[in-house]
Amino acid sequence: MASQDQLKHRSTKPQHEEQHKKSDHDDDDKMNKSTRKQKAKRGLKSLGIALSIPLLLTLLDISLFGSSYKYVSMEKPFWMPRLWALHLACLGSAFLMGLSAWLVWAEGGFHRQPMAMLLYLSQLGLSLAWDPVVFKAGATKVGLVLCMALFGVLIACARAFKNVNPIAGDLVKPCLGWAVLLSLANLKLVYP
Repeated sequence: MASQDQLKHRSTKPQHEEQHKKSDHDDDDKMNKSTRKQKAKRGLKSLGIALSIPLLLTLLDISLFGSSYKYVSMEKPFWMPRLWALHLACLGSAFLMGLSAWLVWAEGGFHRQPMAMLLYLSQLGLSLAWDPVVFKAGATKVGLVLCMALFGVLIACARAFKNVNPIAGDLVKPCLGWAVLLSLANLKLVYP
């Protein structure tokens, strides 16, 4: 009889432990789900900020300084973008760079490589400076220097971002195309 009682005791003990482990696991799942939900909300909020700030600054820049009678009225070759296309490319570049910077930030890259943040802010400043310098001040040669500096900073940005997140580095590549397009348009303004 004692052996039957021992068998019952042995067989019920693991079931009780298994139920206890299962309830602990369920509690962990609930905590993980709420933690993941909070992290997702913070991630979406930070993504919204990372995209909206450069887009709003670019829109403000375009609305204040983005019109030029000289650019609109000049004869342009087929490859030279219209003013609206140039502004649309500026917005696209601001979006891609904001997304790229957010990916680097999400990986903790700005803490590990503070130069990446400096490069991102430099490219944002250079791209925002082009409209007022070229369209409002009429300093097309200075604008060409800005374009060359922007291209160099974007190359450095692509390398720095790629070290942290390869997708972020790849998102910078279309912005390099935009910088070339901007340089060609600026070159046409310098030498009509």
